[in-house]
Amino acid sequence: MGGSAMEAARRVLEQAAEAAPPPTDGLPSGFYDAFVLRGIRVHAAEPGRLVCRFTVPSRLLNSGGFLHGGATASLVHLVGSAVFHTAGAVSGSGSPLEMNISYLDAAFPDQEIEIEAKVLRAGKAVGVAIVELRREKSGKLIAQARYSNYLAPSSNL
Repeated sequence: MGGSAMEAARRVLEQAAEAAPPPTDGLPSGFYDAFVLRGIRVHAAEPGRLVCRFTVPSRLLNSGGFLHGGATASLVHLVGSAVFHTAGAVSGSGSPLEMNISYLDAAFPDQEIEIEAKVLRAGKAVGVAIVELRREKSGKLIAQARYSNYLAPSSNL
């Protein structure tokens, strides 16, 4: 990478970091999950399937004014982890193993979206699910993900 390209990348990242409020070291554990999930509602739950509704809040928007890709990935992870509970699977660590997300459309502020997760397989140690985010009114797909999660209980070693 050339010096000017490296300098440009450094400048973009440092400017974004400077624009953010100063870090708070005293944030409680789980703060980020609660920050993303605040306002989520479980609409339906059955074995192997979970449907949630969520109104896109301004706190989760990117600089373009629509739902940030990182917030979308967090919703995939959190709802994807939760769906394994509907299948009776143990989720000790809730650690994602893999997420493959296709971002297909934008979700805008105050727009109602539906997040549906379906278990494809819940084994002894690994579970696989499909998670889709859709516009609630039109059903238009916003993002589609395949999500795998470590299910085995934590070791006592």
